[in-house]
Amino acid sequence: MTEAVFKPILTLTVTASGAVAAHRFVTALGAQAGAGANALGVARSAAAAGEAMPVDVLGTAIVEAGAAVAAGAAVESNAAGQAVTQSTGVTLGRALETASAAGDLIEVLLIPN
Repeated sequence: MTEAVFKPILTLTVTASGAVAAHRFVTALGAQAGAGANALGVARSAAAAGEAMPVDVLGTAIVEAGAAVAAGAAVESNAAGQAVTQSTGVTLGRALETASAAGDLIEVLLIPN
């Protein structure tokens, strides 16, 4: 699990369209990303509907894993916006660390979509 060392190159302010948990993939419309969906980036902090939140969109970000993920694996979003090993959805990043279980925070190199 990472010690919050990450290197965002570009962080945008996005208005949350609903409740968003910290360290989850989010869409350009401010919603938590769904399973296999495209995403703008990763919410750096939690936000309620209507609140502004920082979203890391380029560089690396800290993402909550939804399952075990190997370092080097391509990742996509699960239904809760967490990083899981990419299978059939949109590749959102590459895991730079290993997640041994759901809930682990890992650094991910973001891939713009």
